[in-house]
Amino acid sequence: MAPAGKALGFFLEANDWFCNAGLASDITIVIDKVKFHLHKFPLSSRCGKIEKLIEETQNIDQGSRTITLENIPGGPNTFLVIAKFCYGIRVEFTPRNVVIICCAADYLEMFDNYGDDNLFVRAENYFHKHVLKNWKDCMVALQSCENVMSQADDLQIVNKCLNAIAMMACTDPSLFGWPMMMYGRLQSPNGSILWNGINTGARIRSLESEWWFEDISYLSVPLFERLVKTMEARGLRPEKLTGAIMYYTRKHLHGLGRWQGGQNIKIKSIASFSMKPAIVDQRVLLETIVKLLPEKKGKSFCRFLLGLLRVALILGVNDNCQDSLERKIGMQLEYATLDGLLIPTYSDSDTLYNSDCVERIINHFLTSEEKVTVLSPRSIVSEVSPSSVPLRKVSKLVDNYMAEVASDVNLKPEKIKSLAEILPDSARSLNDGLYRALDVYFKAHPWLPENDKEQLCNIINYQKLSIEACAHASQNNHLPLRVVLQVLFFEQLQLRSALANVADDENAHTGPLSIMPSGGTGTVGNIVQRDGWVTIVRENHVMRVNMERLRARVVELEEEFNRMREEMKRVSRTQSSIESSWFLSRTFGKCKLLLDSSNVEEDVVASTGPATPRGSVDRPRPSHHSKQR
Repeated sequence: MAPAGKALGFFLEANDWFCNAGLASDITIVIDKVKFHLHKFPLSSRCGKIEKLIEETQNIDQGSRTITLENIPGGPNTFLVIAKFCYGIRVEFTPRNVVIICCAADYLEMFDNYGDDNLFVRAENYFHKHVLKNWKDCMVALQSCENVMSQADDLQIVNKCLNAIAMMACTDPSLFGWPMMMYGRLQSPNGSILWNGINTGARIRSLESEWWFEDISYLSVPLFERLVKTMEARGLRPEKLTGAIMYYTRKHLHGLGRWQGGQNIKIKSIASFSMKPAIVDQRVLLETIVKLLPEKKGKSFCRFLLGLLRVALILGVNDNCQDSLERKIGMQLEYATLDGLLIPTYSDSDTLYNSDCVERIINHFLTSEEKVTVLSPRSIVSEVSPSSVPLRKVSKLVDNYMAEVASDVNLKPEKIKSLAEILPDSARSLNDGLYRALDVYFKAHPWLPENDKEQLCNIINYQKLSIEACAHASQNNHLPLRVVLQVLFFEQLQLRSALANVADDENAHTGPLSIMPSGGTGTVGNIVQRDGWVTIVRENHVMRVNMERLRARVVELEEEFNRMREEMKRVSRTQSSIESSWFLSRTFGKCKLLLDSSNVEEDVVASTGPATPRGSVDRPRPSHHSKQR
């Protein structure tokens, strides 16, 4: 058909396409204002739709006919590929164009009854033999379906891609030698990576269980939703499914990352380098994700849900989406943290935090707890309902939340009261947290009337206040006087009760400090948890016993000291008598020496013996006495 020495081909002039077949065009195909000047025979021999249109216009115009094709999949670019195939030019299939070519071939009825090995059959064979067996190619083909979604759905191409991807994601890659098939021609038979056909010697590392998270994050929201449902139907583990949903959401939902603490980790991708990033509508994404999320509990998942709720309040999602989020959070409220519950008010409200939303979440939690209690066996109902661990955790969380929001000057007393009364009295073993929240509220609202303060204080169960809280409340100037007197009364009542219980316990046991072992049936075993009052009484008793022992020891030491003092006095008297007699004799002798000093001096001068003190003293005495005689 082409001139001698010239290959058959197509060329573009302005907005028109021509074929250099060497024959004048006898048919014009118009697609989106682009004209193709072609020939009847090549087209009608392959395309059933064009043959029918030619027959319909045969009696209208005997010359060059013009046929307009509307809504052809792929538009002018895809029809150019089809026209080349009709003229015998080789068509190259790729994972990106095979779906569109297949849909266009179906639209033009290019089946085997219009020529053996027609275009539709060729495209379908390539799709099944190459695309569906390769992860990367299948992901690229699935993303290309977004441009021809209705036709691809009619041909079951989308479902085939989804099933193939779900199967590969649900299956252990090591069972079939993956990721070799995922890289296709990029890997040699011995498992090393190829570059331009050259063996690099580098081996592909074994992929983690989340290796496909990044690839599916390139899909649009509708395709991602269908893929998640397909994976769920195929039995993919819920934790993997939840991980994929969280990864997709963190990547596309703006503003979520600031509430997640940068937990989204970049995963090495296989097919993403061949895919285009998806354009996602934020509100549609959020409403879709909430419907896809499974019923799961955990700290990280609860934090993720609280972040979704913040973004949902900013975007203004529908009521069903917001209620579903609040219900999911309420079912695992015991895993929430205080900073997660401090949701700012994004509306025109005067308060800083959205307390209404938190109150609804707590109501959902209580509803879920009631269901657990009803479904539990009777033997463990008592362990689940009043003293359940989740309920205790939530009560502490609510008390801390109230203490945090109580400093808001615009918070009404009715709101703090409804938050305080929403949990049953059995949820709190101690009311210290409740008292602390009201104390903060009274300090932030000094203008509050005494009547309103008394109504708020009536929420507190004074019998559940610890010793420290009672001591603080008895000296709190922000509390009404009636409340302070009531606290003092219950403090004395608790002390009396604790003293009476300790006395009964001591009478029932051998030792004053004996403690009943766990599992006992005595009185102390029933009152050990009474807010520390029994413990304080026992400590006072121990201190009293120790003081008695110290007093007895002091008495013994005093008696010993008295004996030692008497002995020292006796010894002192004896020694003093000896010293006094010696002193008197010495003094009396000196007096005599002074009286006869002249005589003594003469005797000493006249003496011719040794001049020793003893001689001088001994000699004069006989002479002196002799003179006196």
